[in-house]
Amino acid sequence: MAHVHAATGPRGVLVLGHGAGGGVGAPDLVAVTSAGVEAGWSVVLVEQPYRAAGRRVPPRAPVLDEAWCDVVRLLREEGIGGLADGTEGVPLVTGGRSAGARVACRTASVTGAVGVVALAFPTRPPGRADRPSRVPELEAAGVPLLVVQGATDPYGIPPAGPGRDVRVVTGDHGLKKDVAAVADAVVGWLARWA
Repeated sequence: MAHVHAATGPRGVLVLGHGAGGGVGAPDLVAVTSAGVEAGWSVVLVEQPYRAAGRRVPPRAPVLDEAWCDVVRLLREEGIGGLADGTEGVPLVTGGRSAGARVACRTASVTGAVGVVALAFPTRPPGRADRPSRVPELEAAGVPLLVVQGATDPYGIPPAGPGRDVRVVTGDHGLKKDVAAVADAVVGWLARWA
């Protein structure tokens, strides 16, 4: 399910997904949506099918990725927010919070995104140093990437890297403590496509 917040004469379209345990009403997503529309971007909040069906546990990554790509394809086909097929239309930036950020990174090339916004990217489950790092998902995005991470996020803080800007804000994985700083970081970064 897509919740469209259209800007008039948009500069671009920002499509954001939610985290595994939450929905599109997360405070950071709401703040970024409001600030994005005010800055002239159409913002689409995507509720994954498992959440829309009332389930709380997400399916495996390939199922999430396929659903995400289907939604973005439909947004293009319908011309939502100024998107169009091919090279026509406004720039598309995808992203999300936590698990939604992982999906956007894994699918950036398939969706045709020119950039990815990763809010509270979960580099590794807390207390699970034995688990592999998820930083390679960030590196595989293949497009400019913004990571906005809480300073005390128990999932860790990804390192900056080539094409990857990491902004640390006050707060933890929920990014609720300073949503204005989260929104400012995203809108400032999106200005590159103005």
